[in-house]
Order: sequence, then C-alpha cells, then structure tokens
Amino acid sequence: MKLYRELGFTEAPAYYPTPIEGTLFLALDLDNWSEEEVANENLFHLFDYNRAWARQMQQIDPGFFEKLSKLQSPEYLWIGCSDSRVPANQIIGLLPGEVFVHRNVANVVVHTDLNCLSVIQFAVDVLKVRHIMVVGHYGCGGVKAALGRERIGIVDLWLRHVQDVHVKHRQAVDGLPPELAHDRLCELNVLEQVVNVAQTVVVQDAWKRGQPLAVHAWIYGLKNGLVRDLGLNVTRPEDLVPRYVAALETLA
Repeated sequence: MKLYRELGFTEAPAYYPTPIEGTLFLALDLDNWSEEEVANENLFHLFDYNRAWARQMQQIDPGFFEKLSKLQSPEYLWIGCSDSRVPANQIIGLLPGEVFVHRNVANVVVHTDLNCLSVIQFAVDVLKVRHIMVVGHYGCGGVKAALGRERIGIVDLWLRHVQDVHVKHRQAVDGLPPELAHDRLCELNVLEQVVNVAQTVVVQDAWKRGQPLAVHAWIYGLKNGLVRDLGLNVTRPEDLVPRYVAALETLA
C-alpha cells in the first residue's frame, strides 16, 4: 500500500475493475478507513484480486470452475522452494488443476519429511502424475543461508540438509566468487534432491511395476524468468547414477 503513495499517485479511481486499480484505491483512501480496516489493510485487497481473477477465468472459460471442482488430473508434480518469487503455475504457464505442487524452504526432499513423502505418494499412486520436477532457483535465500552458515532460527535445522550438499561438493563450490558459489550450490542442491526423490520407495515401486514416471532437475532464474534443465532426467532406476554423474560433469 505504502508503495503507491510513495510513487506520487494523488487521485483514486471511482471504480476499479482491475486488481492494480483496486490496490491504488485502497492505498489512497486509507484516511477514510476504520481502525479495524487499517489493521487488516493487507487483506482486503486480496479479496479484490480474487474476485477479479475469478471473473477473468469465467470470461475465458465459463465452465472452468465447474470442471475444476469435479476432477483433478495433473500430469506434473512440482517440488519447489517456498520463495514467493517462484510460483509454479505461472512460471510454466499452467492453469489450476494442471500441476500438483509441494514447496518448502530450499526445495529439500529428505526421507524423514512425511509431508513431502506423502505428497509424492499421493501424486504418484493416486493422481498418476507422469513427471516430477524438482525446481530450485538462483538467488535462493535458504541456500545462501546454508552456504554462509547463517544463524536464523528453527529453519537452521532444516538447512542442515543443504549444508550437507555443500560439504559433499565442497571442491565444486569453495573457491568460486561468492555469487557463482551461491549459484553452483543452488544447482547442486537440485541434483541431490532429484536423487533423493528417485530413491524413495514410492518412485522405486512405480518404476518396478512399469508405471511411466520421470524425475527432472530444473532451476529457475529470477533475473530472466526462464527455467533451465540441469540435465538430470531419470525414468528408470539404472539410469540414476550415470545420469547424475553426467549432470555433475556438465556443471563442472
């Protein structure tokens, strides 16, 4: 809200059919809000956004929500970072219902995380997704904190998994300029998490029974909005090690 006032806007539209206009109106009309409205200023505009989005979707496809409410059949599971700048659907241009999503700090997959493992199991065994994409991103704050051994709080325990990746690949990371070292650890972290996904019982069992399923290592660039394939794409157990080694050699 404060941003729009700082940009110098002095007039509010009488009617705002778009989210941006709604934001402007709410920001500029702040003096007329009650104390309760001011306390909730970061929430009211979200309802405006929601109504505008729902109206737009209905205009594009009048039966969209009716169809969406009856069936969920995505082909893809996206395992990504919780970073607010990395929204799965928008990045790959898919609508609601087309990608199943799990996100956590630094896109980590570990055998003790029942949340992530449950998502993988539901995606593979129930939804029958055909692709699992582990998607990291350059500039990841979690990876940066792990690399710098920063003390943040409870999340430090979670980021130990990323620190383990750093220790494993110390020769490939240490000695690089700081930004490049950060980028390289972001990439290596994705590769290691793909290995972890591929080694889960759920994925191994799916391959054993012949279910079509591929696991992919991707990374997203905040500076250009593009997704990059890191070269580790696994469709059967015997391909994991050689393709992992090849992907590491490509990074080197």
